[in-house]
Amino acid sequence: MGALLANWPWENLGSNKYFLYGPFIAQVAQLWWKGETISNTWSFHILLLCSLRGVLHQLWHTYCNMLFLSLKRRINHQGIDFKQIDHEWNWDNFIILQALVGSLMLYMFPSLTNWNVLWDVRGLIAALLIHMVVSEPLYYTIHRLFHNQPKLYNNYHSLHHLSPVLQPYTAGNATFLEHILLLGIMGIPLVGAALMGYGSIGLIYIYVLAFDFLRCLGHSNVEIFPHQIFEVLPIFRYLLYTPTYHSIHHSEKDCNFCLFMPIYDLLGNTLNGKSWEMQKQISLNSEKNVRVPDFVFLAHVVDISSALHVPWLFRAYAALPFSVRWFLLPCWPIVLLVMFMMWAWAKPFTVSFYNLRGKLHHTWVVPRFGFQYFLPFATKGINKQIEHAILKADKMGVKVLSLAALNKNEALNGGGTLFVNKHPNLKVRVVHGNTLTAAVILHELPNNVEEVFLTGATSKLGRAIALYLSRKQVRVLTWIVGKWITPREQNWAPTGAHFHQFVVPPILHFRRDCTYGDLAAMKLPEDAQGLGSCEYTMERGVVHACHAGGVVHSLEGWTHHEVGAIDVDRIDVVWKSAMKHGLKPV
Repeated sequence: MGALLANWPWENLGSNKYFLYGPFIAQVAQLWWKGETISNTWSFHILLLCSLRGVLHQLWHTYCNMLFLSLKRRINHQGIDFKQIDHEWNWDNFIILQALVGSLMLYMFPSLTNWNVLWDVRGLIAALLIHMVVSEPLYYTIHRLFHNQPKLYNNYHSLHHLSPVLQPYTAGNATFLEHILLLGIMGIPLVGAALMGYGSIGLIYIYVLAFDFLRCLGHSNVEIFPHQIFEVLPIFRYLLYTPTYHSIHHSEKDCNFCLFMPIYDLLGNTLNGKSWEMQKQISLNSEKNVRVPDFVFLAHVVDISSALHVPWLFRAYAALPFSVRWFLLPCWPIVLLVMFMMWAWAKPFTVSFYNLRGKLHHTWVVPRFGFQYFLPFATKGINKQIEHAILKADKMGVKVLSLAALNKNEALNGGGTLFVNKHPNLKVRVVHGNTLTAAVILHELPNNVEEVFLTGATSKLGRAIALYLSRKQVRVLTWIVGKWITPREQNWAPTGAHFHQFVVPPILHFRRDCTYGDLAAMKLPEDAQGLGSCEYTMERGVVHACHAGGVVHSLEGWTHHEVGAIDVDRIDVVWKSAMKHGLKPV
């Protein structure tokens, strides 16, 4: 049992909590069905405002986690891991709370809002003044109290500070009691303006969205302000906080308590003296503020659906293994447009990162979709993209670059040999990772297997598997598929066959009388840090075998390229190295 008002009333409802919006939707639907104007009802405006608030947080999250835009100006360079994502899973509880309380207030005091007045500038001025002289000092006092009183901090506010890396969603992650108090702080300027006779629909939208915008700004972990602003206008330092300013509060916890205006920290003698110097250093050194990765996994987009499975879009979706979700279908036209734009202009870009034993691992993406790799006229352009990524990594000082899936296709570039032969002086080691992929597939087979029916035996992996098994006096038991296979072709497999998979996308599960394995993969060591998104259909912490192969190459410090044909003699060597470093088969 937690402290009083620490837990949310709908905490056990899970995603069913969204049914609390049901009465609002029902009222709007009823009015629409009757042909009445829905814009004159508060239910419509509450639903619209809640939707806009969700979109606002999503846009902030997208910007902050588009590493190709924000990486250089990040304040905390840790990654957001699954633990933090789960901790902040219900970040939007406060939006539901404010919708319910707001509707109750409007039901009890309908005069607070004149739905016929769209906008009144006097209301904005009144709300801003009330915010500055009432809401700001009130928040400062309450916030400082929650830090200074151990019981209040331990029972309530510590939940907010458990997130190691600030994110826009962190702003909403707090206890029920804290959000009740914050609701009151937000409501004072709106109620005050309404009581003065200056209330309007526009004021509610602008104030609430601006409030959320500034909260997301402070928790963004990206320093967006150029330091010159505060040098030209020093007074501005005390009128609006910066992401750096608030990050210091989270790291030190005994300073920078203000809501949005640091002047109250100045008056309360809690302003951290290094706030502006730190902000200036991050702004000045943005070009030097990026650590060179030790290892890069060069992936590509699989299809339209999986293109939405990236950390900067829907965080909760990316934190789970990929599957097609019906509610994302409306996004497909946008993805198609982005696909054509990437085809025309984009270069490989950074998608995610994590740390492993002091080494920084990046995932870069070639801006091409899976089907494009099978268009004859597109192969030259794809190889240019891959070559660009390799040369960029070489120039940066990356140690190992691993080619994913179709980026190492034999027909495309000979499993990476094209680039190694063209650039013999590469310092970065190019790796296809298929040696470990072969090892994973081979170790999936039962120890007592005597016969294997192998298809795709002319492929790189097929050849290696066939040679390895023949040395072990193995013939046939299961069907290992090394290429895409149609449902019709699957009918050739005998009843009880098991499909071992190592291609993307995976084989369709067509036969009910057969079993299907997962894509060849390995679980990263337990000490991997900052991993917060799933790699395609893999479970949390699991990566494709070719990715794991590059990780092993990096951890071992091997200096050879792993391109072209698989060296059968190294299959056991690579497997033993993977086991030694704590990677696990799945």
